[in-house]
Amino acid sequence: MQRLSVTFITKNEERNLPRAADSLGDLADELIVVDSGSTDGTLEIATRRGARIFARAWTGFADQRNFAGEQATTDWVLALDADEELGADLRESLRAWKAQESKFDAYEFSRCANYLGGWVRHSGWYPDRKTRLYRRGSGRFEGAAHDSFRTAVKVGRLSGDLLHHAFATIGDHEATVEAYSSAAALEMYAKGRRTSSGGGVAGAWTFLRRIVLQAGFLDGRRGWQIARLSARYARLKHEKLSRLSRGEPLRESSSQSEKPAAGATP
Repeated sequence: MQRLSVTFITKNEERNLPRAADSLGDLADELIVVDSGSTDGTLEIATRRGARIFARAWTGFADQRNFAGEQATTDWVLALDADEELGADLRESLRAWKAQESKFDAYEFSRCANYLGGWVRHSGWYPDRKTRLYRRGSGRFEGAAHDSFRTAVKVGRLSGDLLHHAFATIGDHEATVEAYSSAAALEMYAKGRRTSSGGGVAGAWTFLRRIVLQAGFLDGRRGWQIARLSARYARLKHEKLSRLSRGEPLRESSSQSEKPAAGATP
C-alpha cells in the first residue's frame, strides 16, 4: 500500500478547505497545510483535520508547493489547492493506485474548472492536465505565474477529474489577470527580456485561439469571458514588461507579496 501525503497552500480558505479535505475520503495518510497569513478560520479547520501546519510568507505557488512537499514524511505527495477537490472517478483512481506498486514516479490528471457557476469543457481550460502526484525527489514545481511540475521521468496518467472551483465573479477573474500579468512580466524581465511590442497582436491571437481553435464558443457566455480576459492577460503582460524595460516600477501585485485570490489560469 502506497502511503500518501496531501499538501495544501492556503490563505483565508475557510470556505474552500472543508470541501477539498472531504473529497479525499480516506486517501491521505498525512495532511500538510502551508499557510501564508490566514485571518479567518482556515487554521482552526486544518487543526481539526489533524493537519501539520506551517506558517510561511507567500513566495509564489511553485515555491510554496515545493516547501510543502519537502515537509512530507511519506514517499508520495499529492499537491492540491484549497479551491480544488477530487472528483469521484479521480478519487477511485487514486485508491486503486495506492493499492498496488506504482509504475511511474509522477502522475498527471485532468482538471475541470467551474467558472461563473458552470463547468467549462472547452476554451483551452479542459482537460488542463496537471502533474500533482509525485514521488518525492522526482521533480520540482517551477514558474512564477503558471507553476507546473518539472521532471525528467516519464509521467503516468490517472483517469478522473480534479474539480477546480475557479472564479465565481468576473471581478475575481479580472483581479487575477492583473496579479498574474504582473508576475509574468517580472518573470520575463528576470530572464533578460527587455522589450515587448507585441501586446496587441498577442491579445488578438489569444482571443481567436480561445474562441475558435479551442472551441470556446461551445462554452457560451463563459467561453466569451474566458477569451476576453485571456486576451487581456496576454496584452497586459507585454505592456508591463515594456514598463519595466523603461524603468517604471509596477504596482506591487498580490502574486509577489501574498497568495493571489483563488482562480484558474487567465
